[in-house]
Amino acid sequence: LLVESGGGWVQPGGSPTLSCAASGEGLDYDAIQWFRQAPGKEREGISCVSASGTNTHYADSVKGRFTISRDNAKNTVYLQMTNLRPEDTAVYYCAATSTFVRTSCDVRSRSMDWWGEGVLVNVSS
Repeated sequence: LLVESGGGWVQPGGSPTLSCAASGEGLDYDAIQWFRQAPGKEREGISCVSASGTNTHYADSVKGRFTISRDNAKNTVYLQMTNLRPEDTAVYYCAATSTFVRTSCDVRSRSMDWWGEGVLVNVSS
């Protein structure tokens, strides 16, 4: 079970951090990916981190503004977001996959084993 937290209303330029916590099973062997789905748009993969934590990838839309990290001891993955824009408004989901070797992930992948319920981030003034 994956549970996201940290969403809510944020002013433009804000810098919240989302968390994705796993319960029941550890995440040590799974790559974790963050997706988002804005109103009326398709879900897009925006960032991933390998199981080892050594490799990360970002979509162009968030590169340079978002940072993904993980703490396997806490079974938690984080998405630090900075300089948020109204177009970042979306429901953010984390997902886990065992598809990749421990040092790899692919932000374009949609082959996930587990999904969280999602958390809304609303960027507005």
